[in-house]
Amino acid sequence: MNSISIKGLSVSYDKKIVLTNIFLDLQPGNVYGVIGPNGAGKSTLFKAILGLVDLNSGHILVNGEPPVSQRKNIVYVPQKDDVDWDFPATVMDIVLMGRYPHKKLLQWLDKKDEAVAMDALREVGIEHLKDRQIGELSGGQQQRVFLARALCQGAGILMLDEPFVGVDITTEEKIIGILRKLADEGKVMLVVHHDLSTVRSYFDKVILINQRLIACGDTETTFTQENIAKAYGGQLPILQKTGMV
Repeated sequence: MNSISIKGLSVSYDKKIVLTNIFLDLQPGNVYGVIGPNGAGKSTLFKAILGLVDLNSGHILVNGEPPVSQRKNIVYVPQKDDVDWDFPATVMDIVLMGRYPHKKLLQWLDKKDEAVAMDALREVGIEHLKDRQIGELSGGQQQRVFLARALCQGAGILMLDEPFVGVDITTEEKIIGILRKLADEGKVMLVVHHDLSTVRSYFDKVILINQRLIACGDTETTFTQENIAKAYGGQLPILQKTGMV
């Protein structure tokens, strides 16, 4: 069963606290929205789950094991700004990277891997772009490429860091549809998201953080004006004008 257990997590950079005393139990079958202002520690939370940062205290278990032993069962889709779009790789090259965690050292990719990659491209609707260089694609197409790579890996936990930035509404709806399907298959979906107007329609559960955990639970009962105020503080008056809470 896919799961993430976080107990007493605290992380700091250069003696500055980024996350403090986080407790979370994330279960399969849910699309979680990770919500909070800039600098709240959302990306750091992802890096901690991936085992990429040192912890001040606490521990994390992924599927009951330390994160480093479960990396092939976790897919991370980074923010667009963290990707080198000039890298000389085709769409198929990027998607096939999802198969490497399943290979032994020096083992070549084969026709079966290519078939899995093509199935992933078809699922996200960009199979016709398989030979294009990634830098030639639109923002929405680029995000579909990385989602296809995630599907190609076949992991039980997907973590996407602001996947809807710079994409069209068609791609946004496509991504959410795929995430819901994967959740229904028993996977854990974690999505850092900044557009508060779509939180209620996109996510089954929300995690509100601002260095500490504000609240976690069903979107209907957790994404409240009170909890948003705790997470965003002085930004709340701006949020209220949108009529979202």
